Amino acid sequence: MKVDVLLGLQWGDEGKGKIVDVLTPQYDIIARFQGGPNAGHTLQIEGDKHVLHTIPSGIFHPEKINIIGNGVIADPYILSLELAKLVAKGVNPRVNLRISKRAHLILPTHRMLDAAYEQAMGAAKIGSTLKGIGPCYTDKTARYGLRFGDILASDFTEKYNKLKQRHLNILASYNFDHHVQLIDKMPFDEYEKNWFAAVEELRTFPLIDSELYINKALAEGKSILAEGAQGSMLDVDFGSYPYVTSSNTITAGVCSGLGIPPSAVGKVYGVFKAYCTRVGSGPFPTELEDTTGERLRDNGKEFGSTTGRPRRCGWLDLPALRYAIMLNGVTDLVMMKADVMNDFNTIDICTGYEVNGQTTQDLTYETLSNPVKPIYKTLPGWNHSLEGVNDYDLLPEKLKEYTGFIEETVGLSVNILSSGPGREETIQR
Repeated sequence: MKVDVLLGLQWGDEGKGKIVDVLTPQYDIIARFQGGPNAGHTLQIEGDKHVLHTIPSGIFHPEKINIIGNGVIADPYILSLELAKLVAKGVNPRVNLRISKRAHLILPTHRMLDAAYEQAMGAAKIGSTLKGIGPCYTDKTARYGLRFGDILASDFTEKYNKLKQRHLNILASYNFDHHVQLIDKMPFDEYEKNWFAAVEELRTFPLIDSELYINKALAEGKSILAEGAQGSMLDVDFGSYPYVTSSNTITAGVCSGLGIPPSAVGKVYGVFKAYCTRVGSGPFPTELEDTTGERLRDNGKEFGSTTGRPRRCGWLDLPALRYAIMLNGVTDLVMMKADVMNDFNTIDICTGYEVNGQTTQDLTYETLSNPVKPIYKTLPGWNHSLEGVNDYDLLPEKLKEYTGFIEETVGLSVNILSSGPGREETIQR
């Protein structure tokens, strides 16, 4: 068996959570391979909205094992809140959730460092979610980090205090008083108390050597879907650096994030919106800072599921999409939120860029480092509701033309198309 992969091809918020939920019945195991609570995977099940930040999106299927992989980082307190919300909705995550002992812990002081670094950057700030992601991954790389396996050790509190003091020394150099600042509207001491209470709770969950668990499952013929967070254009190596996340969001991150060999990767589902959005700072060639952008935002309810921030909106960027498909070895395209543009008379689609007087159809180092002018092709809108449409052949002709133009340009078929937020509003070709 192989590990199939599902990930985002844009700047995140593509709708990955919904598609993982839709595909979960086909798999035995769903495993998150990177990112942390900066992710917000939204699922709408029977009209009920659920937002997951750390837990894989297959958790609503009790017969399916869900794994938080070693490449994920987690804030125990945020994770405990997420677990409590699931329990309140009748889900028992103790039945089917497993956590890698090698997954790193986000400390309260990581969140303080995140805030201090953003504050120090002023107008050049990254646009961090302030969840402690960057500082935690920094400690991981610098070999200072704490992992879930450490919470089982008798000297865990001593290890915690040693790393906390290191962070406090750094905060002092920024003149950042951690007792004055709030974390999620809480004083530091209160947040830290809740954090330790959450650690106590998580000690009672199954903590596993996930790389052994997953490879054994593969040897036994089990089917596995790896779930990514954020999007390919936020990859720390290939995204719009430095305005990126701190992990590898592309297919290559699955191998290090779950402990599998490259030869074990099977299908790669690449998820993209029929238009583009971005949260935070950084280049966005097709951004619409006008009434059309506002219309996309309002129609698509484009507000961050983690931060609540309004998302920047713009037309679909085909050079960036083609680049992400190349990086990830995508085999199956998934197009989301076409229904957001149901009432548009015309729709622009970016086919290339003008950079320093030259035109290109490629996303390059220069096109992400310099001001670019997008080159657009205008296509007719479909002006038709997609409600109740569950067959690709019954879609409006102009939507099929729009989809066909994308397929022809990127050289790959759209195999799944979402026609609304509900799990049942999904067309598979």
